[in-house]
Amino acid sequence: MKKIVASLLVCTCITMSVNAQAKYKNYQDSINAVAAASEIWTTVREVKPGKFINEAPSDAIVLYNGRDFSAFHGRDGKKVGWKIDPDGALTDVKGAGDLITNQSFGDCQLHVEFRTPASVKGEGQSRGNSGIYLMGLYEIQVLDSYKNPTYANGQAAAVYKQHIPLVNASREPGQWQAYDIIFKAPVFKENGELDKPATVTVLHNGVLVQNNVTILGPTDWVMKPVYKKHASTLPLFFQDHGDDGNPISYQNIWIRPL
Repeated sequence: MKKIVASLLVCTCITMSVNAQAKYKNYQDSINAVAAASEIWTTVREVKPGKFINEAPSDAIVLYNGRDFSAFHGRDGKKVGWKIDPDGALTDVKGAGDLITNQSFGDCQLHVEFRTPASVKGEGQSRGNSGIYLMGLYEIQVLDSYKNPTYANGQAAAVYKQHIPLVNASREPGQWQAYDIIFKAPVFKENGELDKPATVTVLHNGVLVQNNVTILGPTDWVMKPVYKKHASTLPLFFQDHGDDGNPISYQNIWIRPL
């Protein structure tokens, strides 16, 4: 049986070689033709990147440019209660409420730079606490996690109460840090059932800390995550956690809908 199979293979190879020689000048031309058959020639949309890696590319929506709150509103339609510092940083004011985008987003690439206070007050979850809520439901934790023990699924760059970051890439308090987030929104069936859960990838200061993890549902301090059907795009918000002496600052916030 083995001899028969081997003979058939040899005959097949000889036939292919003869056919190739008949159609092409040489064997290399035939290989080039086979390779070309799997090449996809099309025009890919051009995007001009920023001069520096943290600058917004040409197709990004700039949510905060260091000058005004025009991309945001407060809870229940209230005016934004956060403040703009002399250096252009957007800083939370205790009790001012969450900072909510006017626009709605689903799948996206989001760049956010944040700074926890240089003067450290408190510990654990009361130290430099905020959060980035994708679609207003799925939180990427913002926290001063530099030599600050707390529960691991609630430290900086955690998918809050769901996924521990792969490493702690936090800088010292008072230094600017960055998140680069790639988010895929959940997909629901017409009957309300979940079709595809949300996923997220996070880089913290250029270090991969969440590698395409599956979000189990809306993040919450107490409640277990359970998906409920919602719109394909929703506003995102930055949390006012309300802690004394721990105002979080943000700058250079931009987003690319995907």
